[in-house]
Amino acid sequence: MRSKTLFEEAKRHIPGGVNSPVRAFEPNPFFVKEAKGARIYDVDGKEYIDYVMGYGPLLFGHANERIINRVKEAVERGTLYGAPTEEEVELARRIKKFYPSIEMVRLVNSGTEATMHAIRLARGFTGRRKIIKFEGCFHGSHDSVLVKAGSGALTFGIPSSSGVLEDTARHTLVSRYNDISLTEEIARRNGDDLAAIIVEPVMANSGLIPPDIEFLRGLRSIADELGCVLIFDEVVTGFRLSPGGAQEYYGVKADLTTLGKVLGGGFPIAAFGGREEIMRNISPSGRIYQAGTFSGNPVSVAAALAVTEMINEGIYSYLRDYGKKLVSAIRDIIDDRNLKATVNHVESMFQIFFTDRVRTYEEALSSDLKKFRAYFMKMLEKGIFIPPSQFETCFISTAHSDEEMKITIEALDEALKIV
Repeated sequence: MRSKTLFEEAKRHIPGGVNSPVRAFEPNPFFVKEAKGARIYDVDGKEYIDYVMGYGPLLFGHANERIINRVKEAVERGTLYGAPTEEEVELARRIKKFYPSIEMVRLVNSGTEATMHAIRLARGFTGRRKIIKFEGCFHGSHDSVLVKAGSGALTFGIPSSSGVLEDTARHTLVSRYNDISLTEEIARRNGDDLAAIIVEPVMANSGLIPPDIEFLRGLRSIADELGCVLIFDEVVTGFRLSPGGAQEYYGVKADLTTLGKVLGGGFPIAAFGGREEIMRNISPSGRIYQAGTFSGNPVSVAAALAVTEMINEGIYSYLRDYGKKLVSAIRDIIDDRNLKATVNHVESMFQIFFTDRVRTYEEALSSDLKKFRAYFMKMLEKGIFIPPSQFETCFISTAHSDEEMKITIEALDEALKIV
């Protein structure tokens, strides 16, 4: 198999053989040759129906014609200018239109950049040091968020990665997702020095865990009372749940919002934005520094313009219907087999856990990982590509059709027999 040979070669040159850890799995990942629509093809000639979708960005499927054509036009005019363009102004206007809570916006290159700068901005704006994040929520790979809970729920956070300084981690407080009482207690104990609360409105990096609506409303109330900044990390949910993301979907507004993934349609772009009184503190108009050579680059902006032109209510109805039908079929299989399993589902995102109900990070950790591994490998054998980790999320695109659904359900029926 050429994929196996390539993986062995890759490990000689790239740490772990991959450029992002989740792409590696045993015995070896398949290496991609090309992809189109809802299908992906490996170097050994095998075809897969794809529910990874680049880990979320590909709302319109692989190699969407409108996105590709818009990017080709941009590339022919030049790939990087070191100067502003009319197109980035237009993109900013569109983002503001979709997100009423965003009064000003700054473009960056990745979700990690977006959350890093949003946290720095919150600290600079409030003059405070501490932030609250939630165990199991992922906000990129910068030091302030590579933090896990300490020995007790009310202790300082500790690094979750070597290389993160304890002095950095101690300014990050870790609470439990969907536990508003604990979060309120932590916030009140640190209110005078609490700069921000950052949260994935839908937890999508511990499997998929939907929010209790009162939890999101409670975060809004805490932030209002204590004068800290509420940051919604919508890198995953932005433009995926609705045109206005999770904020429109759940009816709760943030002070700062981070966007990415779907915004670029497969190209590297992200954004952070929010209330004007906060955003005006960013350089060059303010004293909080943010910069980037490739921020707002014309190629990624062109892709984002194509994406935002295709955002309309019709696509969400289609994605919702597909998701409901697929998840209903999965639940029927689980019930018919009397399996100890559950499916979490929000619009075009879903994940199976091999345990009982999952609404917290701790409950997600109780999933039977051996069963998930067997399920993943059988799905791969049957030509269905899902994330290799229990703690990721499956994504549906507008390119998924009834044919893909039929094949997927048949594969699921086989895969769930072995667990």
